Amino acid sequence: MIQSIDRAARILNLLQGARRLGISDLASALDLPPSTVHGLVKSLSAHGLVAQEPAGNRYMLGPALLRLSSVYLDTLDVRARALRRMHELSLGTGLASRLGVNLNGDVLVIHHDRRPDGTEQMPETGLTLPAHASALGKVLLAYDDEMRGDVLARDLDDLTENTVTDAAALTAELQGVRRDALAVEREEAVLGDAALAAPVVDESGSVIAAVGVALPVEEFPPRDAVVRELREAARNISRDLGASSWPPR
Repeated sequence: MIQSIDRAARILNLLQGARRLGISDLASALDLPPSTVHGLVKSLSAHGLVAQEPAGNRYMLGPALLRLSSVYLDTLDVRARALRRMHELSLGTGLASRLGVNLNGDVLVIHHDRRPDGTEQMPETGLTLPAHASALGKVLLAYDDEMRGDVLARDLDDLTENTVTDAAALTAELQGVRRDALAVEREEAVLGDAALAAPVVDESGSVIAAVGVALPVEEFPPRDAVVRELREAARNISRDLGASSWPPR
């Protein structure tokens, strides 16, 4: 591993989301001298990967990352094939739909189709979700042995009183996900939010993504029609990707 690249990547990870940190904050988190961090930040800033606050000494992610992320998303075949099916899913259920893939043991939302009711909603494409506390993540964990092993080998963050933090309990739940090809989440990551998700399969029969819908916890458990439409969307996306059967074996 090239040390300077590793350090630069860690800086970008520290700044993800809406975080804004100063040189001393970054130096403390990385256990590096401030002078070293300052040089790395200046290099990242020169390429637009990091930007300094207009009036302040803190730094945030830069505009070049938006361009790079857009290019990355455009190369994902599963996202391109899922766009129409997800829009139909949102229209049919009246709920927001999400498409997620594994990113270092978390879930990266690679597409978000908003609720069709016209209300203002936060865009979620590009967000990361905790795998153990999200319906999308549970689907990916259930079918990916390596991802599951990595996640269960570390402490599971306690995000709400409903978060499953016991590895044995989560493993048992994932067995049910494999049996039903369906995962649920109820206020496990964010209070007031619930979700369900189903696996997306490619032509090799591998689960490469999860598609799901988000709903207020007051509407949980979801109507049978919502479950049917979600499963149909997952089946259709998988068929569009060349899968010969669904649910996955």
